[in-house]
Amino acid sequence: MKIILSAFIYLFSSMMLIAQTKSIEVKDAQTKETLTGVYAIDQNNNKNYHITNNQILQLKIGETYKISHIGYSFKILRVETTTPDILYLEAENTELAEVLVTGRVFEDPVMNITTPDLSERVTQPKNVADLFRDINGFGLIKRGNYAIDPSFRASQYEQLNIQYDGGTKVMHACPNRMDPITTHVMPEDIAKIEVVRGPYTMRYGATFGGLINMVSKRPELGNYGFSGSASTGYETNGNSLVNMVRLQYAEDKFDVVGMYGYRDFGNYEDGAGREIPSSFRSIDYSLRMGYNFTSLERLQLHWRQSFGRDVLHASLPMDSDYDDSSMLSLDYYKKRPGKTLQKIQAKAYFSYVDHLMSNSRRSNFETVEAVSPVEATTAGGRFELEWKLAEFWTLFTGTDALLISRDGVRNRLIKQNMMGMPLDPPLQLTDKIWQDSFINDYGLFAESRYRINSSTVINAGVRYDMVNSDIQDPEADFLAYYPGLGSRTEHNFSATVSLKKLLDADNQLEFAFGRGVRSANMIERFINHFQVGQDPFEYIGNPNLDAEVNNQFEVAYTGKKEIDGFIDKLNWGASVYFSHFENYIVAIIDPTKTRKFMPNQEPIHPKVFRNLDDAYKTGFEASLGVNFLTHFQLDADLAYVYTRNEDLSESLPLTPPLRSKISLQYSKNKFWAATDLRMVSQQDELATSFGENEATPGYELVDFRLGYEIFPGLDLGAAVLNAFDQQYYDHLNFAFRNQANANLSGLERLTDPGQNFTVFVKYGF
Repeated sequence: MKIILSAFIYLFSSMMLIAQTKSIEVKDAQTKETLTGVYAIDQNNNKNYHITNNQILQLKIGETYKISHIGYSFKILRVETTTPDILYLEAENTELAEVLVTGRVFEDPVMNITTPDLSERVTQPKNVADLFRDINGFGLIKRGNYAIDPSFRASQYEQLNIQYDGGTKVMHACPNRMDPITTHVMPEDIAKIEVVRGPYTMRYGATFGGLINMVSKRPELGNYGFSGSASTGYETNGNSLVNMVRLQYAEDKFDVVGMYGYRDFGNYEDGAGREIPSSFRSIDYSLRMGYNFTSLERLQLHWRQSFGRDVLHASLPMDSDYDDSSMLSLDYYKKRPGKTLQKIQAKAYFSYVDHLMSNSRRSNFETVEAVSPVEATTAGGRFELEWKLAEFWTLFTGTDALLISRDGVRNRLIKQNMMGMPLDPPLQLTDKIWQDSFINDYGLFAESRYRINSSTVINAGVRYDMVNSDIQDPEADFLAYYPGLGSRTEHNFSATVSLKKLLDADNQLEFAFGRGVRSANMIERFINHFQVGQDPFEYIGNPNLDAEVNNQFEVAYTGKKEIDGFIDKLNWGASVYFSHFENYIVAIIDPTKTRKFMPNQEPIHPKVFRNLDDAYKTGFEASLGVNFLTHFQLDADLAYVYTRNEDLSESLPLTPPLRSKISLQYSKNKFWAATDLRMVSQQDELATSFGENEATPGYELVDFRLGYEIFPGLDLGAAVLNAFDQQYYDHLNFAFRNQANANLSGLERLTDPGQNFTVFVKYGF
């Protein structure tokens, strides 16, 4: 009887102990101020979590919790009767605004995507644009193996707000985009890519179709002293070589990182064994220096230079003799915990691109020599204040600027007349490309984040852009087209509202609406009888274009579930969106105008940029991840977009087809391996006005990748890309241009590389 009674008393006491709770107040370790909005997640049950609404946590005695707060290092706490009533959290070391997505649910932008560390598990040399290849919803617009632009949901070029490190920009100098923003930085310097899938944030410049932030690799917090890495990679298809060295020194107060890279890519062979002119060489280096005044205040200087040489563009009329760029940025950040004005962030940057292109390697060089020196200057910055207006109410206010100017000419030496007879002396002509133009955008923004309750946050923002543009050295015929040509000022208003709802600790629902406004870019405004499209038409700009407007609505759902058994974990997500466009900008044939250069050559009538009255797009992305048998992971992605130009009863230009990817990975200890299957459907939704006259066939690709850590710090990666030597081209690839020497027809699109064996070695110390 005594034994039974003792057991009953012990059991009753245990139940009472478990049922008891303890009040714990969480404070800043430095300011000693009470923190609200603290997460306490039960480590035995992730669905059981608490958020402090009334400044005090009520936690069960006998349980273990992860105590965390935005901007602070977390602590693991086992709650006992003797646990102190006050817990102190240390503020995290300062992170610059270069990172937009932190993994904190209530702080990150709505509808975001972020890649894993791109510097890990590398198996082949890459261009920066290649980094987008594995992000769901993205495609690549190719004119060769160097001039590659990302496309997202049928938005491209300036429709995407592409930047480095939270705001730094470098704009192309070439009207054919031989030098897009992705060519001016080393891929090995990019740690991750962050994407906001629409005009859902007002804080980082005018955004139309989405925000892309490429984040540079910076010293790891606490990794003090000297460290670095060296890597080399080789591809058999093209006999391509990449070398990179990275050195860094860091202290508590000071850090410096230097990088140097050399790339030498040869002409590749497509799946039919044809040699595609695509070789290039480039040298890049960068230097980043940072000084921490305190753990809450930092100043950083970043300098980059890139030098491209002898770049062949199979789908453009000329090649790049050189493409040199310089970028300088200065960032300042100060955090003020416990104050109404919580953060101060400032950035200023300047970039310059010096570009020379010519036709010296092309078949028409015997008839006419063409050399085009062009340059682009980009300057700007942003200043932002973060205000803590109430316990769960944060306001961001600020201003930014983007100043773009370009100039350059095409010098032609005509050596033969239209009948093929020599001209003696040759005829010398100069054509103005950019006509000494500029576009300056000055923005003001305010964005507010309010946490309605412990599981719901609403975000709303507004933005005003004043855009001033002018052409200072117009050609006579361009001035005749637009007699009232002169300085122009536009006033653009953008806005967004979104809601993020945690259904529980593992499931999240998001709703977002955004109105993004984009003024016409410099090509759309000021180009004058140059071939800048996918077709052989001359294009003429229109300085009177109205700004494009994207009214986009999106719903997204993500979830995860941990399972005991054959399957370890499930991850899933899906998003559906619809965009209605106002004043969408396209180029349309103008029968009232005639071709300026080689006037007897078809097509006779040029295209002029116009605004559409009625256009839209809709689509979805979906993903599924399955972790099973401890070491295996299966991922599947699917993306589709449908666009419509109702004015011309056709698709919008450069609309990608249905894309899907399935990846199976195995990882154990020091070894990992993966197989990727990419499937792209036929695209028969065409923009015939853009030169898309034939449906592009679908294709399937299989890649094999593997890696092994030989010893700590030394990693070996290898891959077989396009393993079955598929002959294919993508719908977004441009057609071959001026490639008679290579026996490549202008009626055929650029074909992609055939089978390619790669190896990559990296040593970190």
